[in-house]
Amino acid sequence: MPMSIDSIIARIGGADATARLTGVGTEAIRKWRQAQAIPSRHWTAIAQATGLSLQDLQPAPAVTDRPSPLAGGSQTGSSMPQARPDGATAALVLADGSVLWGKGFGAFTPKPAIGEICFSTGMTGYQETLTDPSFAGQIITFTFPHIGNVGTNAEDDEATRPAALGLVVKEDPTEQANWRATSSLDAWLKQHGTPSIAGVDTRSLTLKIRDGGAQTAALVFPADGKFDLDAIAAAVTAWPGLEGMDLAKEVTCTAPYEWSEGVWSWPANTAAPTGKRRKVVAVDYGAKRNILRCLVSAGCDVTVVPATTTGEQILALKPEGVFLSNGPGDPAATATYAVPAIRTVLEAGIPLFGICLGHQLLAQALGAKTYKMERGHRGANQPVQDLATGKVEITSQNHGFAVDAKTLPENAHVTHVSLFDGSNEGLASDKYAAFSVQYHPEASPGPSDSFYLFERFVTLIDTNGVKH
Repeated sequence: MPMSIDSIIARIGGADATARLTGVGTEAIRKWRQAQAIPSRHWTAIAQATGLSLQDLQPAPAVTDRPSPLAGGSQTGSSMPQARPDGATAALVLADGSVLWGKGFGAFTPKPAIGEICFSTGMTGYQETLTDPSFAGQIITFTFPHIGNVGTNAEDDEATRPAALGLVVKEDPTEQANWRATSSLDAWLKQHGTPSIAGVDTRSLTLKIRDGGAQTAALVFPADGKFDLDAIAAAVTAWPGLEGMDLAKEVTCTAPYEWSEGVWSWPANTAAPTGKRRKVVAVDYGAKRNILRCLVSAGCDVTVVPATTTGEQILALKPEGVFLSNGPGDPAATATYAVPAIRTVLEAGIPLFGICLGHQLLAQALGAKTYKMERGHRGANQPVQDLATGKVEITSQNHGFAVDAKTLPENAHVTHVSLFDGSNEGLASDKYAAFSVQYHPEASPGPSDSFYLFERFVTLIDTNGVKH
């Protein structure tokens, strides 16, 4: 009789061991669990490693007399209602069969918004979070129940438009109550075509993601109020997941441009500070505006270039330093064109600083590997330790992939680690003038513990200039 997928994975030694054995990522293992089936091309390797027969690995026959979870009830133990409640105008359909009903706001969905469901623990800065390009391909659940209180304004956008596919919240957004607000959250979401759902038990949803890992979901807010749950569930199952996706090309700028604004402050607003300036080229894999502001405030003149800019094109701008930005998607996919450019910059002896996706791409350029995390880190309260000083920083983070520290070459070392799970949060090269961090020192939103990294980059540029 066929064994359950969970039993087979446990027999191998867990998800990580199964991923290593079959040569896939842990995201693929999660999808096997969702589908309750292992692709047949992996059966031989698993059978040899476990002693199981090929019959043990075949999918169990479908049970046709069991009602679909989309029609009512749940196969996941969730207490959330599957039948459409009175007054529900939107739904969140998960890959595990759960249907979470609520009240839609923001923009209607001409077709379901399908992506990876994740949660963010930030209590403030929802506008900055929604416009962070690193959230491309994802639907955000906020763990903080009151979202919308401070409204929105054009100055707080981190990009020209929201990158997130949709928004999930506990309470209906209230009217804005902040002196800087120029629009309500609902109106701002409508303007940008972003669908949202309120009235969801976000605590239960967060626990589901925390315990079972991120999964595919569809946010549906139809203008006509009609829901074809079977078709939506099929579309969710068909979505390939973020692993293998190069999303940097979708959010990057289309042409080089100059950035001159500094960090926002009262009453100077975003005026750039005076003093010595360093010419920095920032490669835009999905750059947040406040990162560019921090570079300016640290003493840099910034030229932003598209993600696909070659190393030769970067060097032609004669930079004193090169910055690698944050961004969405699988770093292994973006690395196909980013790594050659980064290696050209490294070999030219130009100081280099990377953040988030830029950190992962620098690691790949140095010879390390990245992997898909089960849950990822998203929020403004993530503790990270600087191994050189022992200091603990509370950081802002948004990433679902990480650098495998065990694969770093001998001429590179780990500089920061997560105190949540021990994953890599920073590295530095011993061969090149290059360092990077996984988290977001620009603090938008979040704490400003880590601004010193921009100053470290400037010091590296100045030191390198003296050396040459």
